[in-house]
Amino acid sequence: MKKLGEVLLQEDPFTELVLGNTAVARGMAEAGVGVATSYPGSPTPEIATAILSIPVERRPFYFEFSVNEKVATEVACGASLNGRLSCVFFKSVGLNVAADSLVQLSLMELAGGMVVVLGDDPGANSSQNEQDNRHFARMAALPVLEPADPGEAYLFFLEAARQARARRMAVILRLTTHVCHAKGLVGFGRLERRAADYTPRFDPLLGPYIPITSTVFPLKRKALEKLAAFGEWSDSPGLNPVFDHGNRKRGIITAGLPALSALDVLEGVTGKPDVLKLGVVHPLPAKTVRAFLESHEEVRVLEELDDEIERSVKVLAYDAGLSARVAGKAGVEDWLGEYTPDKVEDILRAAWPDLFTASPGSGPVAPAPALSPRPPQMCPGCGHRSAFYAIAKALPKDAVTVADIGCHTLGFLPPYSMGQVLLSMGHSTGTGSGLALFNTTRPVVAFLGDSTFFHAGLPGIVNALFNRHNLTLVIMENGTTAMTGHQDHPGTGQNVLGPAEAIPVKRVLEGLGVKNIREVDTYSQAKLTGMVREAITEEGFKVIIARHPCMLKMTREARRKPGFVHRRVRILQETCEKIHECVESFACPTFQRAVDGTVTVSPELCIGDGSCIQACPVKAIEPETEAGGKKP
Repeated sequence: MKKLGEVLLQEDPFTELVLGNTAVARGMAEAGVGVATSYPGSPTPEIATAILSIPVERRPFYFEFSVNEKVATEVACGASLNGRLSCVFFKSVGLNVAADSLVQLSLMELAGGMVVVLGDDPGANSSQNEQDNRHFARMAALPVLEPADPGEAYLFFLEAARQARARRMAVILRLTTHVCHAKGLVGFGRLERRAADYTPRFDPLLGPYIPITSTVFPLKRKALEKLAAFGEWSDSPGLNPVFDHGNRKRGIITAGLPALSALDVLEGVTGKPDVLKLGVVHPLPAKTVRAFLESHEEVRVLEELDDEIERSVKVLAYDAGLSARVAGKAGVEDWLGEYTPDKVEDILRAAWPDLFTASPGSGPVAPAPALSPRPPQMCPGCGHRSAFYAIAKALPKDAVTVADIGCHTLGFLPPYSMGQVLLSMGHSTGTGSGLALFNTTRPVVAFLGDSTFFHAGLPGIVNALFNRHNLTLVIMENGTTAMTGHQDHPGTGQNVLGPAEAIPVKRVLEGLGVKNIREVDTYSQAKLTGMVREAITEEGFKVIIARHPCMLKMTREARRKPGFVHRRVRILQETCEKIHECVESFACPTFQRAVDGTVTVSPELCIGDGSCIQACPVKAIEPETEAGGKKP
């Protein structure tokens, strides 16, 4: 079986079963991307995984993880200004970080072209909201292509790249979670080997590139003209197919996953509506949409999240004086979650109940069995669990704790209940500062991961110092960007190209002028408890660097080495008094409690890290090797 990197480098056309994200990575190579940048975030990190599966010396383009989405956008923009086709990709809420620069892209003459791949997350599977980034496209005057499956993700990327390069502009490719993570057979084209070309091509005469009062109107005019021209092209045959069922009474306008769900739901339905599947969702392919509206009495718009397509269609119908009735979202539920086939069927049943009249002899359809919910939790051995267990002992019940983005966000779950508010990545110090103002009775403790520290955490820290805020910041340092797949960050001493100079968190804090800094390994629970107790009684801004390597990453790496021994812990049943501190307060998923109160260790989950041993008040937990003997 070929490795992923080898598959992506095949020169002759081939067909392969791949993720949507993988298809995009191959599209980058075929399109001739010169520079790709990213900040990791679901649902897009597998694009980077695919790129990184290719050895550096054979990689067809430069790739980096930038420190945040804004910087990633700027690096890709600079590369395009220099004549290279560039690409930046990140998750939905990452655009909030990148927005300050992204909304200016349409004003730039991007000589090399630029593709912005956005991973929107209907259902909030791995995000703090269901943000619909089509709004940003309208604000930024950038066009949007929206694929429905891995095959379209590949083809639409190629088309986005072609248009971006030809029109010297940025084009958005909007993916959603299902498209990113779905697998499908994709027919790939030929991969042309291109000789490396490092010739600088930046030409200031193609500008101006400085949006100021005297230039902003000409730049905006040009941007709107480019968008209008793209809109005319968007009516091209094949981009927006119509599934003609001969129904001139009813039609559906949709895009992306909802389109596939609608076609699936309508399979076998008598009198099924015609379906217009949009490939370009902004600007709307006006001629195609108008023709569809003119040929139908009633048209329903199906789209996830917000009513972007619906509003555009209604405006078009009104301006053109068309008689077709256009309907879309009817209630709150229509604005929530992914448009799976079940949800689409519910929506269509409510709108057109006669479509789903049971045929003679058909019986009721048995409902799908409900799946037991599986709450998210920290991994066995996670240093964050040990930290929260220790910190909880130090804080009074009325303490205010502020969460941030990362694995440690899960600390808000019982039994730790750490983190009572969450806004965005890197917000915790700033929000904690606000909670500390005029607060002399309740200590405020904010949490921040080391990757987030470099991403967006520094301004809040600078502000806390500058304004002399009184709070304690605990930096949860696990040496990686863990939640999205263990990507490197500036503190790790490694980047995608190999070794790099590490930028220690403590050194940065000292450089900023933080005087009150403590460091501790999170497995030293008593020490950490004592540090927190001291810090919350001190005035001013205090930082505790609570450090322990990500154990999931560490264990995976250890398993690859020869001579690996799987270590576990065991319960001394004769010593155990069934206090259940290990289950109820430490809450490692390794521990299983029987009906009679007996606690056992799941051998499949336990990694033998020993962080739990300190938590047992009667010392009933001890190390054990895989063979069952005591650890030497």
